[in-house]
Amino acid sequence: MNTDTGRAAYRHFQPITTRWKDNDVYGHVNNVEYYSYFDTVINTWLIREGGLDIHAGPVIGLCAESHCRFLGPLAFPETVEAGLRVVHLGRSSVRYEIGLFRPGEDRPAAEGWFVHVFVGRDDRCSQAIPERLRGALERLRVESTS
Repeated sequence: MNTDTGRAAYRHFQPITTRWKDNDVYGHVNNVEYYSYFDTVINTWLIREGGLDIHAGPVIGLCAESHCRFLGPLAFPETVEAGLRVVHLGRSSVRYEIGLFRPGEDRPAAEGWFVHVFVGRDDRCSQAIPERLRGALERLRVESTS
């Protein structure tokens, strides 16, 4: 992952409001919350743009790998601007890269990646990414930054 990535490298942005509970005793957002922001921007995109039915659809995405590199603090109360892009789109898996930005800043406060593997809801066997979902993911696709 390119560790000097500005806003222009991302295809989609979603504002996420920090919550009171996100801060830890040191006065900034606790590291585990960054992963929650990753989940939020990814799954909102999959549901809204890709038609993912999280309650009854035959295919679901499971996290196979995730990583976060912390570059600067976030805190309550502020809005995080979560940037999202896709750097790999396979038959049944996708690798996203996420940048978490403070409003008005070009340098991310954190960067990370997240790999989803799509499987059957009931049997948990690998499944091809459904067509509508694949189309939504294609719109986020960029050349690999690795």
